[in-house]
Amino acid sequence: MSEPLRSPELRPWHLDRTAVVYVRQSTPQPVRDHKESTARQYAPVDRAVALGWTRDRVTTIDDDPGKSGQSIEGRPGFQRLLAEAALDRVGRILGLEMRRPARCCKDWHQLLESCGRYRVPLADAEGVYDPTEHSDRLLLGLRGVMNEAELHVLKQRMYQGELTKARRGELLSTPPVGDLRVPTGEWAIDPDEQVQAVVRLIFDRFDREATMPGLLGYLVHHQVRVPVRLAGGPGKGRLEWRRPNRATLRNLLRHPSRAGAYRFGHRPIDPRKKQPGRPNTGKPVRRPEGCLVLIRGRLPAYISWDRFEANPKRPREPTRGPRTRAPPGRHPEAAASTRRRVRPVRAACPGRTA
Repeated sequence: MSEPLRSPELRPWHLDRTAVVYVRQSTPQPVRDHKESTARQYAPVDRAVALGWTRDRVTTIDDDPGKSGQSIEGRPGFQRLLAEAALDRVGRILGLEMRRPARCCKDWHQLLESCGRYRVPLADAEGVYDPTEHSDRLLLGLRGVMNEAELHVLKQRMYQGELTKARRGELLSTPPVGDLRVPTGEWAIDPDEQVQAVVRLIFDRFDREATMPGLLGYLVHHQVRVPVRLAGGPGKGRLEWRRPNRATLRNLLRHPSRAGAYRFGHRPIDPRKKQPGRPNTGKPVRRPEGCLVLIRGRLPAYISWDRFEANPKRPREPTRGPRTRAPPGRHPEAAASTRRRVRPVRAACPGRTA
C-alpha cells in the first residue's frame, strides 16, 4: 500500500464517524471456491484500525456476496452503504478495489455525490481519494466509467462465446420434459417407456382436444401425471410424476426440441417489460423462426416439424364475450350449458395413478 498511516485526507471528524469496509464478490463461484480472494477483501478492517479507528467503530458491509455490481437492485449491502453515507455517519469508505461498490455509472456517481457532500474519503489498495478535490473526483469518475465499460466488454465476450457454441448446436441447458442429459452432455429421449408414452399421449390428445383447457381437463380426469426429472439438488436426475398444469403443458407443446429442432436466443430481454425485484421478467418468448439460432434435426424428436407448426395455430383458449349477469331465477338452461363435460375414454392411459 502506497498510503502512509496518517494521510493528509484524514481529519479528526473522520475518526468521530464510522469507517465502513465494503465487501462484494461478483458471482457465487468465487465466494465458494476462492477463499483467499474473500479474505483479502476483509483486510481493510486492519487498515482502518491502523489509521486510528477502534475495532468497534469499523463496520463491515458484506451483504452482497455473489451479486453483480451492474445494478443497485437486489443489493442490500450497497443500499445500506448509500444510506449510511447520506446520513453523515461515515468517516471513510474502504475496499480492496474501487470497482467493488458499483459497476453502473448512475449508482457510482450517486455514492460520489453523498461522499462529496459529507466529505467522506474513499480508499483502496492504491491510495486515498477525496471526492471534494477536483482531481480526485475526476479520477473517481473515470474509474466509474471504466468499471462499467469493463463489465460491458466481459459480458459481450461471454455472449459471443455462447453464440458461437450455440451456432454449432452445442449449448444445451436443462432438458425439457421427455428428455434427459447423457454423460456426453447431449440430450436423448428418456429411456423410460412410460415417460415416452405419456409425452406422446399429450400430443395425441392435443390434436383431438385442440385447446389447452380440453387437454388439461382430460389429463386431470384420467389422473395422468406428467414425468419430470429433477434438474438439481440431492435427487438430481430422479424421475417424479407430477400433477399437470398449464405452464408445463404449454412449454411441452411449444418447445421446438419436441420436433427435433435446436433453438437459441428465444427469450431476448425487453427493458420496458422488466419488473423491479423480478429478474426473470421482461423476456418474451419468440417463435422458432424469430430465434437467433434454429437448427432443425439437431435433437431427438417426438413429433414431426409439420405437426409441431400446426400446434400454435389451434385456438389456445375458448373465446369469451363480455360477461353479463342474468337476473336471478332466469335462464337456468344457460348455467347448465356452461358445465364442462369430459368424454369418458375406456382405453388404459399410460402414467395413470390409482
